Amino acid sequence: MEQNVGTLDRIARLAVAAALIFMLVKTRKVGLLSALLMVASGALISSAASGSCAIYTHLGTSTSEKI
Repeated sequence: MEQNVGTLDRIARLAVAAALIFMLVKTRKVGLLSALLMVASGALISSAASGSCAIYTHLGTSTSEKI
């Protein structure tokens, strides 16, 4: 897959994912919303690590420096 996530975007995704995970661990609540937020955190971490975002690909946009 082609990289379409820039450095600042990757840092922001990791920060949001970390905040979500921290919030979920801190509240210790288990439920459907918690599970969905954990999946969303995983997706953010995955796209930050790979540098590719499926939504950006479908929209035809990129925040990558390789334009």
